[in-house]
Amino acid sequence: MHFHVLTLFPEMIEQGMNTSIMGRAIERGCISLKATDIRDYAANKHNKVDDTPYGGGAGMVMQAAPVYGAYEAVKEQIGYRPRVIYLTPQGSTFSQPMAEEFAREQDLVFLCGHYEGIDERVLEEIVTDYVSIGDYVLTGGELPAMVMMDAISRLVPGVLHNEASAEFESFQGNLLEHPHYSRPEVWHEKRVPEVLLSGHHANIEKWRREQSVIRTAERRPDLLEKADLSAKEKALADRCLAEKKLAFTQEV
Repeated sequence: MHFHVLTLFPEMIEQGMNTSIMGRAIERGCISLKATDIRDYAANKHNKVDDTPYGGGAGMVMQAAPVYGAYEAVKEQIGYRPRVIYLTPQGSTFSQPMAEEFAREQDLVFLCGHYEGIDERVLEEIVTDYVSIGDYVLTGGELPAMVMMDAISRLVPGVLHNEASAEFESFQGNLLEHPHYSRPEVWHEKRVPEVLLSGHHANIEKWRREQSVIRTAERRPDLLEKADLSAKEKALADRCLAEKKLAFTQEV
C-alpha cells in the first residue's frame, strides 16, 4: 500500500505517521508514505496558494492550480490515475467497511484542504471520494487523513504482527468487540470472568460473542440493524435494549 498526501503541512503528516506501529510498518516496507507540499506548485515567489473567494464572503480559498500540480506530480510518478480522497465534513462518513475497500488499492491519494475549502473546479477534476471522519469541523484535512491511513494500514498484510488482530476487532460483523482482561486475576476486588480461566475454547468464544452483542446493544444499538444475529442473540440484544430503556426512564 502506497499513501500519497497532498498537504500544506507535510511535516505534520510525516511526524504523525512515522511512529509506533505505522512507523515500523513503513520501515519494513509494508506501507509507504509520501507527503507532497502543495506550496511547491504555487506559481509565485511567495508560494502563496490561497485567494479571496469569488462572490465575497469570509476566509480564503485554496486555488486550483497548485492542487492540480501536486496531483499531476503524483500521477506521473505512479503511472496511472489514482483514487483521490478529499477529506471534508461534506463527505460520506468513514467506516470499517470503507477502510476494507480502500485497503485493496495499490495507491491512495489524500487531499487535505485548509481555509474555507478548495476551488471546486479542481475537486471536480481529480477527486474520486469525498470522506468525513465525523460531523464536526477541523482546521485542516491532515488529522482525518492520518486517522484513515491508520485504520487502512491495519488491514494491509504484514502491518500487524498478529494478523488475526485485524480480523476480530470492533465493527467486524457490525458488532463491537468483547471486553479484554489480563493479569492479575483480581484487581480492585474485581475478578476476571471465570470462563476466561477455564481453558474451554468453545465456551470462551461463546461468551465473547454474547458480550459483543450486549456491548453493542448498550453502546451502539444503531449497529444491530445490520448485524448478523441468531434468534437467541437477537433476543439477548432485545433484552439489553429493554433494560437500557427502563434504566433511562428510572433515571429521568
